[in-house]
Amino acid sequence: MTDFSGGRELAIPRLPRLEFGGILHSLTLPCLPWHLLPLGLRIDVERESSGFQNELDVINRRLNRPGDALYDLPLLDIPYPGLAFHYRESDGEHYVYVRDTVRQRLAGYTVFNRLIELDKRADKHLRAPHSKYHDAYQRRGIATAVYRWWLEKNGQCLVSGARQSPAAHALWHSLGSRHELFYVELRDKRLQFLGKEIEHHALGDLHTRMVLLGSGWKKEQFAEKTGMLLPPGP
Repeated sequence: MTDFSGGRELAIPRLPRLEFGGILHSLTLPCLPWHLLPLGLRIDVERESSGFQNELDVINRRLNRPGDALYDLPLLDIPYPGLAFHYRESDGEHYVYVRDTVRQRLAGYTVFNRLIELDKRADKHLRAPHSKYHDAYQRRGIATAVYRWWLEKNGQCLVSGARQSPAAHALWHSLGSRHELFYVELRDKRLQFLGKEIEHHALGDLHTRMVLLGSGWKKEQFAEKTGMLLPPGP
């Protein structure tokens, strides 16, 4: 998730604030459960550019242009007054364009990407989310609402990319209070379960990723479907 800092107030309802800005720095920590780790993985901070506003304007025009591939997209049932969530699927990747219906402009979008690092079995069940929202729509729970739709109503699972913004990292751990979250090693297109606790030195490894299970999933079922390696039992 792009971490912007905006100060403009909009007359749209606030959801619980699960995202925050700022930069998280690496610390040396003992082995702790994930919910006690304030930091994690590789932090990537993006800043808004003038080109991003142009990108949003172009997408917004396409959403309203008859005959365009983005015109008349189906709407997702995500309860958030004042916003419309337009959905598109292309080549196994899923796009959610969030439009402010009051101001008639695009707030931003979330893409659930395929990862080339995954094999075919895991690719069927995992997508890596990437969100970009205009600074005026940050910290309003919009990405939270989209991720919850994916995990709960869509019943699918998520895997983190190689890097995360601080806000995205915080969002993942907030969602981890409702959905099972654990660390995996992704190497040579195979997943290996690392557990909910992880040694601090593993957080900086590019092969270390987080997984969030969708509603109805169990770790053992996920391992069977994706080929994730589990440690041998007692």
